[in-house]
Amino acid sequence: MGDLNQAAMQSASAKIARRLIPFLIVCYFISYLDRVNLGFAALTFRQDLSITAEVFGLGAGIFFLGYFIFEVPSNLLLEKVGARIWIARIMITWGIISAAMALVQGPNSFYFVRFLLGVAEAGFFPGIILYLTYWYTAAERAKVVGMFMVAVPLSSAIGAPLSSWILGAFTGVGGLASWQWLFIIEAAPALVFGVVVWFFLDDGPAEAEWLSTDEKQAVIAHLAGERQSREAIRKFTLGEALSHPRVIGLALVYFGVVTGLYGFGFWAPQIVKAFGLTIAQTGWVAAIPFVAGALVMIPWTKHSDATRERTWHVALPAFLGGLGLIIGAYMQNPYVSMFFLTLGSVGTFAALPTFWTLPTALLTGTAAAGGIALINAIGNVGGFVGPYLVGWIKDNALAMKIVSDQAGANALAIASIGAFMIAAGVLTLVLGHDPALEAGAHRQQA
Repeated sequence: MGDLNQAAMQSASAKIARRLIPFLIVCYFISYLDRVNLGFAALTFRQDLSITAEVFGLGAGIFFLGYFIFEVPSNLLLEKVGARIWIARIMITWGIISAAMALVQGPNSFYFVRFLLGVAEAGFFPGIILYLTYWYTAAERAKVVGMFMVAVPLSSAIGAPLSSWILGAFTGVGGLASWQWLFIIEAAPALVFGVVVWFFLDDGPAEAEWLSTDEKQAVIAHLAGERQSREAIRKFTLGEALSHPRVIGLALVYFGVVTGLYGFGFWAPQIVKAFGLTIAQTGWVAAIPFVAGALVMIPWTKHSDATRERTWHVALPAFLGGLGLIIGAYMQNPYVSMFFLTLGSVGTFAALPTFWTLPTALLTGTAAAGGIALINAIGNVGGFVGPYLVGWIKDNALAMKIVSDQAGANALAIASIGAFMIAAGVLTLVLGHDPALEAGAHRQQA
């Protein structure tokens, strides 16, 4: 009977991976592209709208304030109404608002639309992380989250040359600026896939008609067993999950990593273009750090699952990410600078998916919905801090005599976000991880 159950579980896992993971990767690809294409639009729209570096950094980051405010309510609603309905709603509304970026006229409207975009997209990423816990045990989760999150560097790697092409090909078309076409064209997939989600996603294994009865029962039984094992060690209520020191500590770790992710991500096109490249060349060169990050994510998460080690698999890449950004920022040679900035990107993207094994091993049920959303909400405040801090330093460090020239201000701006990555690595080691939280899942799969 045990062999039959194990065979059904293996068969179900293969079907789930084939059906859900590629589709969710595409959805997250669209999400992240709509979030960071602002970096390429800035190559032309900053001049058109007289947007300073500080205003750009604030507008880029204000997205995450809207995201922060509505993150937890959104995830609790997802658990209540189901993933299919709620993720479809998120994608359709963010597609509409992302296209509305083409209507921006100046700083105030820029801030307003970016804030609304954060409100619309709130809950998508933590919702998917929660959704994956409905299908996968902790033993597989780093690898699965790694496959899903590879959409982050891929969206930048593919989006960089795509965005630079749009900026070159659509100049003056239909009386619109090329940056306006960029927002309109890249918003369309969110609307299309939002409708597809409604028909394609199932809320959980019990509703999946593409699984056999034995496969459904095997998945449900494994997940129930894991949950009982974890809750025997510690069961969190929603209130405890939203206030427990360890949950807050994990949120601060994620804050540090995300500060590096977006601080570099939003400014990467402008950093690369400063090497003296054309817009078209900038698109291809700016893709390099993100391609490298994509190549590392899945092998690193597979190694974490195989060794059943989590703490160092988050801390080491966080250290690499921070040091790469700091050293790369101060290198005068553009080739050397790109090498270290690419190492920084590799470290950042390796840390991201493995991090999510820490809170998902700790929390279950409604506590997981709220706790995961809280961690992502606090962490994504780093998406505000990183871009704004870079812009503020670039605009003010020289005037305040913190540095002696503008090149020094630019280097300090990028190095500052690397410091957040290093702090995240240190805090990860301080918090540690209890392997017993995942032991139940490993025993079931042994």
